[in-house]
Amino acid sequence: MKQKLNRLTKYLVSLVVVLLMTQSCNKDWLAPKPLSFFSPENTLVDEKGFNAGLAAIARQVRDEFYGDGHPMITENIFSEVAVEGTTDKFGPAVNLNFLITPDANLNSADFNRIGWYWERWYVVIRLANTITTRITDVKGITDAAKNVIIGKANFYRSYAYYRLVNQFGDVPATFKELTEAKLDFQSVKRDVILQRLKTDLEFAAQHVPWTGNKGDINRAAVYHLLAKVQLSLADFDGAIASTSQIINNGSYRLMTNRFGVDAGVASKNVIWDLHRRSNKFSAANTEVLFSVIDRFGDPSATTTGTTSMRQALPFFSSAAIITPDGRSGMLAVRAEFDHMQNYGRGIGRCRATPYATRYIWDDEKDWRHDTVSGNWMDMENLVYNNEGTLKGKSPFYGARLRLYGPNNTLLVSGGDTIRTWFSWPHYKLYVEDEIRYPLQGGNTDWYVFRLAETHLLRAEAYWWKGDAANAAADVNRVRTRANCAPYTAAQVDIGTILDERARELYYEEPRKTELTRIAFTFAKTGKSFNGKTYSLNNFSQANFYFDRIMAKNDFYGKNIKNVRGDAYTMSPYHVLWPVPRPAVLANSLAVLNQNLGYSGSEKNIAPLDKIPD
Repeated sequence: MKQKLNRLTKYLVSLVVVLLMTQSCNKDWLAPKPLSFFSPENTLVDEKGFNAGLAAIARQVRDEFYGDGHPMITENIFSEVAVEGTTDKFGPAVNLNFLITPDANLNSADFNRIGWYWERWYVVIRLANTITTRITDVKGITDAAKNVIIGKANFYRSYAYYRLVNQFGDVPATFKELTEAKLDFQSVKRDVILQRLKTDLEFAAQHVPWTGNKGDINRAAVYHLLAKVQLSLADFDGAIASTSQIINNGSYRLMTNRFGVDAGVASKNVIWDLHRRSNKFSAANTEVLFSVIDRFGDPSATTTGTTSMRQALPFFSSAAIITPDGRSGMLAVRAEFDHMQNYGRGIGRCRATPYATRYIWDDEKDWRHDTVSGNWMDMENLVYNNEGTLKGKSPFYGARLRLYGPNNTLLVSGGDTIRTWFSWPHYKLYVEDEIRYPLQGGNTDWYVFRLAETHLLRAEAYWWKGDAANAAADVNRVRTRANCAPYTAAQVDIGTILDERARELYYEEPRKTELTRIAFTFAKTGKSFNGKTYSLNNFSQANFYFDRIMAKNDFYGKNIKNVRGDAYTMSPYHVLWPVPRPAVLANSLAVLNQNLGYSGSEKNIAPLDKIPD
C-alpha cells in the first residue's frame, strides 16, 4: 500500500491544488476552481489519474479523525456519549441553545466543527462529480475499469451526502460537474437524495471488487453504506439483504482469536489486538471493511496524527489534582510513573458521559470495560507521580488516585471534575506517538466501517421489522466476542442496540449522524418507543434524537453547569445543525433553506422534490 501511495504522490499534488483545497463558506462553496496547469484536463486522462483522484478524496474523508479538535468530536458531543469538556474559556459548545447559531464560528478546533462538515462534504462531492462526469469521454480505459472507478466515486459521493442529510436534513444536491459559478442552489428533500444514493450504491455494488488494498473502497464497504441508506429509507428488507451480503461472504469475519503484535501477551485479549496500530492494516484482520490511512513515515501522513489521547482523555496532568494530604499530585513530564508515556496527556475536550463510562456496562466480564487487562482506565488506576512535591515527602507518592479525601473532601482543586476526572477506553484511544512527548496520539489507520457495526445494522433492521430473535442473534455476535453474556430476544430493542453501538463503536461511529438517522426513521414509520410516537410534521420540535439524549446524557438532561457557570443545554431542533450563514448569503440568486429553530428559517421555501438537472 505504501508503494502505491508513493506512486500516486505527483497525481495527488496536482489534483489537490486545483480541486480539493478546503474552502470557507463563501460564494464559491460548491463552484469549480479556475483551471491551471494542474487541471482536470491534465490529470484525469488515464486510469492512474482517476485513481489518484479517488485517493485524494480518501484523504479528505480521513481528516475527520485527525488533528487537534478534529471534527469527530463534534459528532460525539451532539449525542449521549460525550460533551465538550473544555472549562477554561467561553465559546466551546456547552450551552448549545446559545452558541449554535448560523452566525457563530462553526469551524473552530476550540468551539465546534459543524462548518467543517458542510464545507468538506461538498469538496468530496465536487471531486466525485468531476470524476464521474469526465471519465465517460476518456479513451484508453476499458468499460470494466471505468465502472469500478465510477462505483468508487459513487461511494464517496454517497458517503458525503449520507452524512449531510443526517447532519443538516434537506440540502443542495448536484451529481454532475459544475463548469461555472452557481449562486442559485435550492435545498432538495432528504428522501429524494437518499433514493439517488441507493441507485448509485447499487451500481457500485455490481462493479467494485470485494477485496482491495487497505484504505481503498471494496464491495463490503459499498454494501455497508447501502444498508445505512436503506435503513434511512425504511427499506428494512433491503438493509438485511445488504448486510447479509457482507456477513455471508466469507472474506469478512469478526476477529475472535488473538492476533498481531501483542498476541503473545497473555494479559491482553482480542479487543486489545483489534485496535493496535499495526493490526488495523494486518492481512490477518478480517473485520475491517473501510478504513482511512495514516502511517508514520509515509509522505502522505498527517503531521499531527490522531491526537486521540489529547482530545478524549481527562486533564489528569492538571495541578488541580491533589493528594489527601493537600499536595500537588500529578506531573505532565517524564517521571518514575510515566503517565504521559503510558497513557498520554489529555485535555478533556471530548468528555465521555456517565452513560458512556458507567451506565451501559451491564456485564462485569466485558473485555471492553476491563481495567485488569488495561483495556479500560479509571482515574483510580493512575497513581500520584509528582516527584517534586511527593517523593520522600508524602505517603501518597505512587499511591492510587482518590476523588475524595478526609471528611469527604473533594481532591480536585476548584471542583473541576468535568475536565479532570472521568474514565476512558485505553485500548481504543492509545496510539503510539513518534511526533511528540507527552504523547497525544500519533499516526494510525482508523476504522470507518467494520464488521461489528454491520451486525448491529442488521440487528437494527430486524428490530424495525419486529424480529427480536434475529436482532438479538446479531447483537450477541458482538457481545459474546467481547466476553459478555448474550441477551435474550426480550431484552433487545433500539435502546439496547444503541447501547451496544456505544460500547463497541465509541469514537469510531459518527454518533450524531446515526442518532438523527434513527430519529427520522421513527418519524417516518410512526413506530412507538417507550410509549411515544413521532412525526415528520413537527420533527424539529419533537424527535427521538432529543428524547434519547435527554434521557441518557446527564449533562444536557440535568442542565449541569461547569466551573465557569456555563450550563449544558440542548433543544429538539439540534437534531439538525444550522446551515452556516455565509453559505446562505452567498447563494444570492435563490433561497437556501435554514433548518427550523435557527434564525433565517422564516424565509424557507418548499424544498425541491427532484434533483436539478
